[in-house]
Amino acid sequence: MIASVNHSTAGIGVIGLVRHRVPCVRPRIASAHPVSAITNLGLSVSSLKPPYLAIPKGLGLGFVRRDGASSAAEPRGLHFKCEAHEADRSEVPEISAGEARSVAARRVKIGIYFATWWALNVVFNIYNKKVLNAFPYPWLTSTLSLATGTLIMLISWATRIAQPPKTDFNFWKVLAPVAVAHTIGHVAATVSMSKVAVSFTHIIKSGEPAFSVLVSRFLLGETFPVPVYLSLVPIIGGCALAAVTELNFNMIGFMGAMISNLAFVFRNIFSKRGMKGTSVSGMNYYACLSILSLLILTPFAIAVEGPQMWAAGWQTALSQIGPNFVWWVAAQSVFYHLYNQVSYMSLDEISPLTFSIGNTMKRISVIVSSIIIFHTPVQPVNALGAAIAILGTFLYSQAKQ
Repeated sequence: MIASVNHSTAGIGVIGLVRHRVPCVRPRIASAHPVSAITNLGLSVSSLKPPYLAIPKGLGLGFVRRDGASSAAEPRGLHFKCEAHEADRSEVPEISAGEARSVAARRVKIGIYFATWWALNVVFNIYNKKVLNAFPYPWLTSTLSLATGTLIMLISWATRIAQPPKTDFNFWKVLAPVAVAHTIGHVAATVSMSKVAVSFTHIIKSGEPAFSVLVSRFLLGETFPVPVYLSLVPIIGGCALAAVTELNFNMIGFMGAMISNLAFVFRNIFSKRGMKGTSVSGMNYYACLSILSLLILTPFAIAVEGPQMWAAGWQTALSQIGPNFVWWVAAQSVFYHLYNQVSYMSLDEISPLTFSIGNTMKRISVIVSSIIIFHTPVQPVNALGAAIAILGTFLYSQAKQ
């Protein structure tokens, strides 16, 4: 252990060199006391800074000439002082008023991010479900969401509202697998919500941690503590109970939510690898992700549904809903981009664990609000399954800590 000695001085003297009759002059060094012999000097020992040897100014090494005079004006002999650094009083750092205000401001900022993220997500899910009820074309709906986000960011960059990111070919190359997984997950979730209730889709999507653990374990070879594996039991059991007791169960809707879970797990894995070493902010990272996903999705949307189906469906929706349908489409597209953008901005400020907990709480708000707004019939057993799955997701977040 490095020790620091707090006492004024301890001299280790080199006695004066005496003249000998031999031609060689040898210094004679006084024997030093052992460490055990100085334990009674009242020294205070600290593990902060080491002691050091200092030569006092004005003292030097004096040799005796053959005529008996000293070779230097200063006193003969090399004198050392054992000095110590001043005691470090910063072991318990004191937080200044400015730092306290900074910490409080950061907490308020994160709280605003979370509240905005949850509110935008609830609004998106409501308008998205309204659009899909009147216009059951999830591929076009998904494409419009990405196109709107792309347009918003291009305008923001052009007007310098947001600083454009500095990217290169390698950045887009690494982003490509993330965009593929994001596109599949986005479309699959939209297909699911076009077939089943919003609450049911999000109950199934709360099982995403189970997919994350299984994929990481069997494909990446990662291991987890036992509590993490135990937390999967209520997640899987709760989702299964909710699916069995769902009154409006639909296999396409169920499989869409499951595929979305798997795709977003791969998106998160690829994102974790791709974000290493990049200086692109969370907002711009998601903007680039939207642009690349739009380029990937557009040809598939045209091949699966096509302009003729879209035109016929659009006319039908306008005749049934009226001009409000156009506002619904615009709202779901804008709020989709905004809630994802805020979520990535939140990820810049918090740890992945806090983000996971926030994502769990977000699902609760979406499930409850959609049941209230759309008057979704829910059986007590179905509600119990949803509660167990959400609880399992929360326990998973804690076990991963």
